[in-house]
Amino acid sequence: MSTKFKKIFVLAAIIFVAILAAIHHPSTQKKVLYPFPYRAEIEKYARNYQIDKYLAVSVMKVESNFYENAYSTSGAVGLMQLMPETATWIASCLNEEPPTFNDIQDCELNIRYGIWYLAELEYEFYENDILALAAYNAGRGNVQHWIAENGWDKDFSDIDAIPYDETRNYVKRVLHCRDKYAELYGLNIFGYRLVQLSELRFASLKFLY
Repeated sequence: MSTKFKKIFVLAAIIFVAILAAIHHPSTQKKVLYPFPYRAEIEKYARNYQIDKYLAVSVMKVESNFYENAYSTSGAVGLMQLMPETATWIASCLNEEPPTFNDIQDCELNIRYGIWYLAELEYEFYENDILALAAYNAGRGNVQHWIAENGWDKDFSDIDAIPYDETRNYVKRVLHCRDKYAELYGLNIFGYRLVQLSELRFASLKFLY
């Protein structure tokens, strides 16, 4: 190996190591891999509905990657990917007027409704993040069926037992993001107990599968 080639090789190795270090630096990960847009809104409604803010932002990241005009083939809308019928049901539970499509696309309303819905699912499924996230993705009815069929209890933790590939992967992705957000922005999942669980009005979601 010539001296010139050795120098080029060493320089390339140094650059490569520097790039890896930059990518893995917390500030880089915050800005590029795990940004926290809409932070004020997320923290506000996470506090109001006693949801871990890192879980909420992770749902948003996985659902829409923070694209406010996201629209899925199934009809889910906005940052938290709400189905119009789900948004209408949420509005009725909150004693609000049924939202229009444009209302559902509004960032703050979408965040507020999405976090409220996540709180309802956490309440229904024993504050078990895995079951609540599975319900957010696959529907409450499916998760109730899996619980009854397989004898899952409130301590269920076997993500690989979830029957749907999409839902299984979804739960893993959200929980991975939640851990990264907690690591990068500071873990404080017990800081939002400003209201009691009993104050969250829970209603049956039997028609929202």
